[in-house]
Amino acid sequence: MLSKHPDRCKYPHGHSRKVEIVLEANDLDENEMVCDFKLLKTVIGGYLDSLDHSMCMNTDDPAFSEMEARFGEHIISFKSLDPTTEVIAREIFLRCSAALSQYMAGNDGPYKLRGTVALKSVRLWETSSSWAEYSSS
Repeated sequence: MLSKHPDRCKYPHGHSRKVEIVLEANDLDENEMVCDFKLLKTVIGGYLDSLDHSMCMNTDDPAFSEMEARFGEHIISFKSLDPTTEVIAREIFLRCSAALSQYMAGNDGPYKLRGTVALKSVRLWETSSSWAEYSSS
């Protein structure tokens, strides 16, 4: 729900989204990879799963409190922000970046992550032809 939107997007609606996470490194690891895809699922999969069958809402939306009371963890809050594709792409980027840093600091999981691997961008597809991309640069 986009509370600031002048048209139909202000009403509850859904999208079948696709997330692209772009990592980069100057070379490949001993398994000829930049990073094992399973590591990405390990560090960000839980958050991405939480978005499935949930309602993303601006905490300033007049219906937020009622919706949160009614649907609990299926309401994903965005503090004073409409959950546009751009805002969600940034949130995924920031969470992924933090999770990768935390994983790298411990680096005791089954998948190795080298310090030379960098999160380049997150692209979030809203439809097959509409997307937003967020990067730190």
